[in-house]
Amino acid sequence: MRIDKYLSNANFGSRSEIKKMIKQNMIELNGKIIKNGKEQIDLTKDIVKVNGKKISLETKRYLMLNKPQGVISATKDSSQPTVIDLISSKDKIKDLAPVGRLDKDTTGLLLLTNDGKLAHELLAPKKHVIKTYHALVSGIVDDSLIERFKNGITLKDGTNFKPAKLKILSINKENNTSKVSISISEGKYHQIKRMFKANQMTVLTLHRLSMGSLFLDNSLQPGAYRRLSSQEINILKNKK
Repeated sequence: MRIDKYLSNANFGSRSEIKKMIKQNMIELNGKIIKNGKEQIDLTKDIVKVNGKKISLETKRYLMLNKPQGVISATKDSSQPTVIDLISSKDKIKDLAPVGRLDKDTTGLLLLTNDGKLAHELLAPKKHVIKTYHALVSGIVDDSLIERFKNGITLKDGTNFKPAKLKILSINKENNTSKVSISISEGKYHQIKRMFKANQMTVLTLHRLSMGSLFLDNSLQPGAYRRLSSQEINILKNKK
């Protein structure tokens, strides 16, 4: 890959800005000042420095975000804040995007990456990637509802939702609410909310805990993120 293209993709500036940096002798390749942006680099072994600082020659980025309420799962929007707005400039690698979507008012685990192949694998219906949520719902969840979710829910409009695992965490009879855990293997539009609505219940809060083998880091505050570890990336790729 050309060094100017790599640096541009890694958000070190536009091609023209990278060209200026080269003219100012700010970029080194394996200890030598480069004079041409067309210089080819080997991402597996070459050492690149910008203004004396070594940079990581990675082309893929994997981020775990604890999505807060009030932001949408999109790369850009003219009127609303997006999850990409929560990412610092040093991590906004080209083509970084959320894997799937969480509703604006839904919180919790959201994976962001520019690895399109992995994103497709995680979202493909045939892969049956399990996503687990905690929800607070109006009404009292009982064994009969657990059984209905287990057998799959069909809406009046004919929409079918695959079997889901519903578990009661706690019941508050005074407030007429239930805290539950729910695991689904698909991600249709407003799916969990629609499943409960079909049973005359309303989802009050929804928080995603896991996606496949990836679990939300409990140390991440709402709006905070971190890069995935090598082990987490390998687990995701090998066990989706």
